Amino acid sequence: CLYLSHMSVYGPVVKIHPVVLASIGDSYERRNEGASRVIGTLLGTIDKHSVEVTNCFSVPHNESEDEVAVDMEFAKNMYDLHKRVSPSEVIVGWYATGFEITEHSVLIHEYYSREATNPIHLTMDTALQSGKMNIRAYVSAQMGVPGKTVGVMFTPLSVKYKYYDTERIGVDLLQRTRDAPNTTNGLTSDLCQVGGAAGRVQDMLATVLTYIEDVLSGKQMADNSVGRYLMDLVNKVPKITAEDFETMLNSNINDLLMVTYLSNLTQAQIALNEKIVVL
Repeated sequence: CLYLSHMSVYGPVVKIHPVVLASIGDSYERRNEGASRVIGTLLGTIDKHSVEVTNCFSVPHNESEDEVAVDMEFAKNMYDLHKRVSPSEVIVGWYATGFEITEHSVLIHEYYSREATNPIHLTMDTALQSGKMNIRAYVSAQMGVPGKTVGVMFTPLSVKYKYYDTERIGVDLLQRTRDAPNTTNGLTSDLCQVGGAAGRVQDMLATVLTYIEDVLSGKQMADNSVGRYLMDLVNKVPKITAEDFETMLNSNINDLLMVTYLSNLTQAQIALNEKIVVL
């Protein structure tokens, strides 16, 4: 029996990285003809209060109204290959495209329960049936009377999104095409990214200064938590003179330019060597 709860319970927070969502969407677009959904293994790390999903891979399966067949050997081989590259990533659960949990989901979840302790189940509505891509995470629990029919209840967990600095670049690039999906955008240069980051910092500082001036003038009530954050921010600013900062910045820029020059020189030598070999 299958039971589905719509109330979040106390449990680990599921933190999902953008590369996982992109991989799931790509596997759905590349699905076999006639397949209604795709499934796959979720990889990541686990601590006391959260499950961080950092990678995934799709698993071939065949599904009908009466039965479901999953290529377990493929899943095992793929996981072994992933462990060679990222030994710290372990199986934390599995995903399926769609917006609902079916009876077949219980059977697949039983397999992953043997591969991981209390695995999570992630659903991603790639068909946009509610007008947006709903992403939900569940954890299962046995329920029923001992000796009688035992059912499985899936209870939702809190989902948050987390990204590395490298993933942030891709997310920002996608955001620029959100309002004009037919336009083409390329990656900006390092200097443009530094300029954009500096502009965002200036905007945030302007917001902070406006808030402080409003509090001092009595236009806005002071918030103790905001004050503590501001105090931590001020204490983290290193005490350095403008001259020392300029010297340090110029030194770092020179190092960066040298590395860029050497990389370009290496690429030119490799290209020249390839042409010589061909001749």
